[in-house]
Amino acid sequence: MRIWLNKYFGFSKGEFNGLLLLILIIVVLKAIPIIYGYTRPIEKDDPSLLTQIQKITVADEKYASNLRDRIENYSPGKTARLFNFDPNTLDADGWQTLGLSPKQAKAIINYTSKGGKFYKPQDLQKMYTISPEMYKKILPYVKIADRELNTSKKYIPFEKKEYVKKAPVIVDINQADSAKLDEIKGIGAAFAKRIIKYRERLGGFYKKEQLMEVYGLDSVKYTEIKDQISISNVPLKTININTAVFDDLKRNPYLSYKQINAIIQYRKQHGNYSNIADLKKIAILNQQVIDKIAPYISF
Repeated sequence: MRIWLNKYFGFSKGEFNGLLLLILIIVVLKAIPIIYGYTRPIEKDDPSLLTQIQKITVADEKYASNLRDRIENYSPGKTARLFNFDPNTLDADGWQTLGLSPKQAKAIINYTSKGGKFYKPQDLQKMYTISPEMYKKILPYVKIADRELNTSKKYIPFEKKEYVKKAPVIVDINQADSAKLDEIKGIGAAFAKRIIKYRERLGGFYKKEQLMEVYGLDSVKYTEIKDQISISNVPLKTININTAVFDDLKRNPYLSYKQINAIIQYRKQHGNYSNIADLKKIAILNQQVIDKIAPYISF
């Protein structure tokens, strides 16, 4: 390095040594604060310092609270006076006489006017407008009157009425309208409408048990109502099976679309049916279906 400096800047050996010394001094001066920071002993706080700070904070807060209370409770032209009172009936002037400000008195009156009640003296603590100091001051003077029960309403003893059973009715399910069906015990308006709708679709009932085919009317419900119903000998609505078309037969709930098509196709191929026995020749119709539809077809 000395040769390079001597070549380009003309440094002599003495000047080069002086430059090195200057650089060393600068490095030492820069390093001293860093070394001192690592080697300096850690100063410990006084253990009582935190307690002293807390005492100062508590004292300041207490002073601020007292000052706030004095400002809020200040009512010019009035001298505070303590007396026995009922907080449920005391008016705004009374609260101010006790030492509350107009703003505080108004807040309490608003509470009681909206239905708020003080049931015991300690309930005054829930009013944020009353400071703890004011609460302690007025607590001995709180006298809450016992609430009297409202005796204006006279007690009327329950009169047990004997349930009168309705006389049983017998309803003809082939001729009754929905109002008449509703008289059957266990049959409401909804069931009455379903029964009429199914009766129209069938063409009339020929036996009571057909009611169990109505949607929602199971064997338990049927057992409940079977003694209240009857079936008149009114003629059922029948369909001439030799002239009926698909739309005529599809209303019958006992026949499926395939069975209806089979009945019509057999008639086209073999001619008109002469009696119920001819229906047995249709493979898709079993005896159970034939027995169900027999009362509703004619030849």
